[in-house]
Amino acid sequence: MQLDAVLKILNYPTISLVGQTITVGQWLVIPLVLCIGYLLTKSFINILSKRMLARNMDPNQIHLIRRIIYVLAISILLITVLDLINIPIAAFAFLSGAIAIGFGFGAQNIINNFISGWILMWEQPIRIGDYLEVDNAKGVVEEINTRSTRIRRVDGVHLLIPNSKLLENTVVNRTLVDHIMRTSVSVGVAYGSPAKQVAALILRAAKEQSIILENPPPVVTFEDFADNSLVFEVNFWINATVDGSLRAVRSNVRFRLDELFAEHNIVVAFPQRDLHIDGSLTLLKNPLKVAYER
Repeated sequence: MQLDAVLKILNYPTISLVGQTITVGQWLVIPLVLCIGYLLTKSFINILSKRMLARNMDPNQIHLIRRIIYVLAISILLITVLDLINIPIAAFAFLSGAIAIGFGFGAQNIINNFISGWILMWEQPIRIGDYLEVDNAKGVVEEINTRSTRIRRVDGVHLLIPNSKLLENTVVNRTLVDHIMRTSVSVGVAYGSPAKQVAALILRAAKEQSIILENPPPVVTFEDFADNSLVFEVNFWINATVDGSLRAVRSNVRFRLDELFAEHNIVVAFPQRDLHIDGSLTLLKNPLKVAYER
């Protein structure tokens, strides 16, 4: 009797959907199937990812494969659930027009970002680990999702940028081909300083930094006769992935320049002004005393 009562409860009809009645038992089976399917998919993807990483596969290809498997798994689970409740997929054909209208009015951005995400993962103009400049933001790509891309700035702040923005706007990818970047350091020395010696010291300071590449070599240029200084600039290349590396090497070059200039009595320029006076000028040794005597 108890079994009959349980079966009666499980077979109790609840609602009717496109001509098919859904029972209590079917409502209980649906979340069970979804949970089991999710756990199996997650375990399979984790095992597959570890094997692909062990073979030194490109992280971007691994990410793309993971996304494809997720989409396939979701599709299979949906079809399985519909089959369990005896609802054919063709029964939803009449909804296609309404869904299309709904997407047209309310989901344009979502669909645009979704398609853009797949384009980014498939064509790989932007990859995980690339250093990007988008508008005023700079950072390293950490993850490319179907809707947005996550970028980590040098200061640790994470940005979520819609995928469509990365395809429609101008994006500077500093590491698209390689991680070699150029940067520079400018310095002004006082007038009267030996220009060729200054250039040699600047070149020496750059070459002493192990991170700076020898090919292409650093180049020092005499930039300008400025108002208060002779301006020099050294351009050099380094193998860097983030802006922090560029800042660090520029700082090291400046520290070394300060030491070399001090050793060779070369003065770093500072603002100066000449004062021209028309007429005579009397200099008082103690102006307060003169004012008191008066």
